[in-house]
Amino acid sequence: MASKYRTAPAQSSKLPGGIPYIIGNEAAERFSFYGMKGILTIFMSTMLVYMPGGVLDEQMSESDVVSWYHWFVGAVYITPLLGAFIADAFLGKYLTIMLLSIVYCLGHGALALMGAQIPFMDEPLNPSFFFVLGLILICLGSGGIKPCVSAHVGDQFGESSAKVWMTKIFMVFYLSINIGAALSNLATPWLLHHYGPHWAFGVPGVLMAIATLTFWLGRKKFIHVPPGGMAFVREVFSGRGIKALLKLSVIYLFVAVFWALFDQTGSTWVLQAEDMNRNWLGIHWLSAQIQAINPVMILILTPLFGWLVYPAIDKIWPLTPMRKICIGFFIMAGGFAIIAVAQELIDAGQTPSIGWQVLAYAIITTAEVMVSITCLEFSYTQAPRKMKSIIMGFFLASVTVGNVITSLVSSVSVAPSDTQCLSEARDRIGDWMDEHDGSLPSAAEAQKLLEGLSAAERDQEPIYSLTESGFTIGLPLGTGATDGYGDGSFVYDATGGLERVDWPATDQLESGADRIESFWRTNDRLPSNEEGGDLLKGQTGPWGHQLVYRLLNRNNFSVGSPGPTDDLLSSTAVVLKASVVYPSPAEDANSWLSRRKAELGIESQANQTGEVTISREIEIGGQNRFQGAAFFWFFTWLMLGTAVVFVPVVWLYKPHTYYMEEEVEASS
Repeated sequence: MASKYRTAPAQSSKLPGGIPYIIGNEAAERFSFYGMKGILTIFMSTMLVYMPGGVLDEQMSESDVVSWYHWFVGAVYITPLLGAFIADAFLGKYLTIMLLSIVYCLGHGALALMGAQIPFMDEPLNPSFFFVLGLILICLGSGGIKPCVSAHVGDQFGESSAKVWMTKIFMVFYLSINIGAALSNLATPWLLHHYGPHWAFGVPGVLMAIATLTFWLGRKKFIHVPPGGMAFVREVFSGRGIKALLKLSVIYLFVAVFWALFDQTGSTWVLQAEDMNRNWLGIHWLSAQIQAINPVMILILTPLFGWLVYPAIDKIWPLTPMRKICIGFFIMAGGFAIIAVAQELIDAGQTPSIGWQVLAYAIITTAEVMVSITCLEFSYTQAPRKMKSIIMGFFLASVTVGNVITSLVSSVSVAPSDTQCLSEARDRIGDWMDEHDGSLPSAAEAQKLLEGLSAAERDQEPIYSLTESGFTIGLPLGTGATDGYGDGSFVYDATGGLERVDWPATDQLESGADRIESFWRTNDRLPSNEEGGDLLKGQTGPWGHQLVYRLLNRNNFSVGSPGPTDDLLSSTAVVLKASVVYPSPAEDANSWLSRRKAELGIESQANQTGEVTISREIEIGGQNRFQGAAFFWFFTWLMLGTAVVFVPVVWLYKPHTYYMEEEVEASS
């Protein structure tokens, strides 16, 4: 490689020739990534269950969607460590980027092929399998190239050109990211809504192929820094390398909390937007399209801060990178507080304008400019020469830690559920039926199938019973067979379809829901929590505990019985969740989802009759501890506390700057 390509930048203050190719590659690659990432939440929560060849029995819950989304984003940002190691130790940045870009393209292809009917195949491609496969390949490809691309930008500069161009080019680099993100966040939700997952995931794949080609075309213009080999390993484990990693890792732990909040714009914010008035600027926005506000504001705020705000502040108070990051933390807490207030309005049955999110986006984007862009450049300058990619990998790993925090909070906030045990039992029975031409297992055969399953919080195995029309799967509701609480069961027909839920308290919950529905029909709105409590006063479940009403939003409510343990967060609590269902608006009548539901013959009663109806569903356990605004307030206070603790770190941290050609001390 040394004989074909330049390995060190020229002593020149001119803009390096490879930069335009890197910027073009980054814009197209970011379109592909953000276009795919931006529709994941809506796809998982509303469409995956309806894909041809699907195996899911029901839609994913909001908590599961949030958890899956953040585990994926977290995985995308941990694989940079692998990519950085391969690049710095073995292949070099250019070859690593090219090889992993091909893997990246294959991941997009897998997503585009979910549920596709391939000629000469009897069944469509399993959407769940190809969904997971596509996400894994994208994690490896997208994550693996991340530290290499950003470090590759820095490699193009020597000390002379760096002083003139590096800060500006890193800003342009970040602008290219957001041009791609803005266009994709507008386009792919529209494609998903109107044309479905094949097009919505396929177009980003085409853009990734273009990105790969663009990068290849710039190969003769790039500076190809050779891999460090053992020199890289020695640098990493040298006193200087370990010191650089430890110093920056302290900062990255704080930055991780920032990402725990920021990346919720693609999950909880999208779900919140579903409950808001999305008519804004004369346009009806799809909930996933609101994410485009962030990159658009980046395009405005990045040059504004770089050329006006920072220079103006510097004249009064030296604005070091650490100070920028700290200020950004406080600003982020303020932006999330706005989202929490908006959610309080939703929880109270109102439909606030999407303008609340637009305002919050303006604030958190300001925080992003001060935290993310600053960290991007700061990480490069603080990394020894042979550790540029690995340091970038550690910076990106902070995104992983943040998303793991969000995913864990979302998962832990969900109480244990007996429904999980019963659903697993149903799946095992269903698998047996598939293998035996639809026949039902005997009681003895079912007992073997259900071995190892037990209720969420007690040692009770599910009970299988055959009926004249099908079968039931039930659970004792106490801690022993003689506790006197009786059994609860799910009743299925001979094909395994759920007919009804026979559970203590269901009759009382239905009666309570009737009172709420009567109020709604009289007043054309759902009652507040206080009004609902009055309507249910004196109404108790079979265990003598007062029924509990909760208004979830303008069109949803729940009526719950705390169960035998008098705890709504127990695995045996019984909750009826109800939704006001309106006929689909005209603009949604020809959407991909509406067409798909019509194909499957599962159109809602409201669409069939043209009348507003209320749907009801029984859940056993699994309630959310951090429901509604409480979830957003938790993260707001977490970010504020992080910002306060970070203040002394700003004063204690002593930076050390490394350029490509020589090492120089930098004052703080």
